[in-house]
Amino acid sequence: MASDTKPIASGRWHPPGSSRAEPAILLGEGKTLYVRLAAGGDPVSVGDMARMEISARVGRIPRRISFVDGSLFETEDNDAVDLWLKRQGKSGFVHELERFHPRLLAFVLAVFLFAGLIYRYAVPALVELAVLVTPPAVTHWMASGTLLSLDQAVFDDSTLPDARQAEIRAAFNGMADHASRGRAGYNLNFRHGGVIGPNAFALPDGTLVITDELIELVDGDLDMIIGVLAHEIGHVERDHSLRQLYRAAGMAGLIMLIAGDVGAAGEDILTNGAALMTLSHSRDAESEADRISVELMAKAGRDPRAIGKFFAQLEEKLGTGGDSSFLSTHPGTAERRKAIDDHARSVGSGGS
Repeated sequence: MASDTKPIASGRWHPPGSSRAEPAILLGEGKTLYVRLAAGGDPVSVGDMARMEISARVGRIPRRISFVDGSLFETEDNDAVDLWLKRQGKSGFVHELERFHPRLLAFVLAVFLFAGLIYRYAVPALVELAVLVTPPAVTHWMASGTLLSLDQAVFDDSTLPDARQAEIRAAFNGMADHASRGRAGYNLNFRHGGVIGPNAFALPDGTLVITDELIELVDGDLDMIIGVLAHEIGHVERDHSLRQLYRAAGMAGLIMLIAGDVGAAGEDILTNGAALMTLSHSRDAESEADRISVELMAKAGRDPRAIGKFFAQLEEKLGTGGDSSFLSTHPGTAERRKAIDDHARSVGSGGS
């Protein structure tokens, strides 16, 4: 061993294939490491840095240096090993991240950027694929669980007279006959809205719910009521609610990917439908549902502008800051009402 060999750290040496530990000293000469027993004598292990494994520094965990012959040197003097590695142009990546917080912050930001790219590009593609392969039995299961949850937590039985319900249902069926699913593809339900007040929404399987409060709000105007229901059919026809649900599931998956297990998140998303109703559709989805409402109403011989008139009356009575959950999830802006009127003119007139 050359005279310029210098001690690096003291520790314990384990012979190849043995758990026996003997006090020893780690020495270095350039990029070559030696282990010599504390009792003296010739080196018991010799290795080139490129051919041995040096464990990364993690807190105060002892450092392990594995030689190619199977022997092992272990030391708690992490600083000494780090100093030697630094002189050789090497450093402990894990420890550097742990010690230098800006780099750790950069690593965290990179993780969130990666998750953002997944949400922006991968999730939408997977959502479309999921919509295509979802069988009707699954959407029926989702919808039944949603309605059951809402009936238990929010809704009461409708107080609307049976004759009025029958009148609305007959008008609804006449409009639904012109939808791609036909009247058989939809199931209209009346409920007392309770805390959610005036509202109407559609579930992925074609289950529609309208509250007594919404019917009262429009003073029983049949065209407005059917126009709203035609709008909700539009969401079903284009699978907007199903896409919404899968996007929520994808977001929950990303959260679990970053934060770990968050409990029964997947089951809650698929079975707890109360959240589904409160999620706003995208602007494009709302515009598409508006156009379908206009077209269905025109085909049924009703006022195709009814959905726009409904939004105008809703804002007139409640104001833009009103407490209607329907208004908050389906904002009826002036620009949107103009688009409805323009589309109504393009499909032909249908009432005043």
